[in-house]
Amino acid sequence: MENFNPNDVAVRNGNFLGLPYTIDEAEYVIFPVCLDVTTSYKPGTSNGPKAVVDASYQLDLFHPELKEVWKIKLALDQRYVKDTEENAHLRELSESYISFLEQGGEVDDNPEMKEILQHLNEATQKVHDRTYREIKKYLQQGKKVILLGGDHSTPIGYFNALNEIREKPFSILQIDAHADLRNAYEGFKHSHASICYNAIQLDKVEKLVQLGIRDICEEEVTLTQNHPKVKTFFDWQIKEQMHEGKTWSKICDEIIAALGDEVYITFDIDGFDPKYCPNTGTPVPGGFEFYEIMYLFKKLSASGKKFIGMDLVEVAPGNDEWDGNVGARTLFNMMVYYHLNSLKHK
Repeated sequence: MENFNPNDVAVRNGNFLGLPYTIDEAEYVIFPVCLDVTTSYKPGTSNGPKAVVDASYQLDLFHPELKEVWKIKLALDQRYVKDTEENAHLRELSESYISFLEQGGEVDDNPEMKEILQHLNEATQKVHDRTYREIKKYLQQGKKVILLGGDHSTPIGYFNALNEIREKPFSILQIDAHADLRNAYEGFKHSHASICYNAIQLDKVEKLVQLGIRDICEEEVTLTQNHPKVKTFFDWQIKEQMHEGKTWSKICDEIIAALGDEVYITFDIDGFDPKYCPNTGTPVPGGFEFYEIMYLFKKLSASGKKFIGMDLVEVAPGNDEWDGNVGARTLFNMMVYYHLNSLKHK
């Protein structure tokens, strides 16, 4: 650290932002999960972690809320690189399976497709089991983890680890265009469209507060209206309130009030206006401006609630570097607000 110059050119050392810390000395660990087997529209989010890390080297290390931000001891678990090759094989199988469904095929009538589905469910279960084991290990070491996906199925192992080791119940703040409340969508036990349905089955999850939802099926709407754990702030409702004069600050206060004392943040990049993430797997018109979400993080970080974990998912690079750039800047801010919150709870 003595030789680290935050004003100099970043060293492409495999770590986020080119920071010089090792996993052993890190207080914060970024854990990438390169998986997009269940993405039902456009693939590519398995390449998101690499795109985010590559883009991070051109960020300047200044943040208005925190001096000497480079002193945050953060390291990236770099074992993820080999996962992209395994995912590519699984993705080929899933695309053939999804295409079969879209053409009206019935899985129960097709032994080959039934076998493919079973194989994909078993393979993704192994990924989620490994995520659970590795993140649980980091948490037990006292480290704080930010998961970097991959599709939105990837945090389930993190949720399971928290559910097992946390003493108190916790809330999940979900920023997303989609509710992700489908039960085993397309037959995938851990579909990207099922992550929050699976989360609310966990006994330590006391509340799921959804923000920015604007693409949802009737079954999911019914669940948001009737499930005691779920509170949904639909995007169209938020925008209508703002058009009629309600401030974003006031809406943020209502969101924060809906959460419990301990909070996990799951951030699907498609919660943003798609101008920020045009290549994500399932972009939807509407959504938030970049600094609207950063303002929410700032207020939430200072609110007295305690952050217990975070993820950023569904970043997918296109032919340019825009999505990775936005993903890197989002992750940078999440890291800062996680640290600021941690300082309040020492």
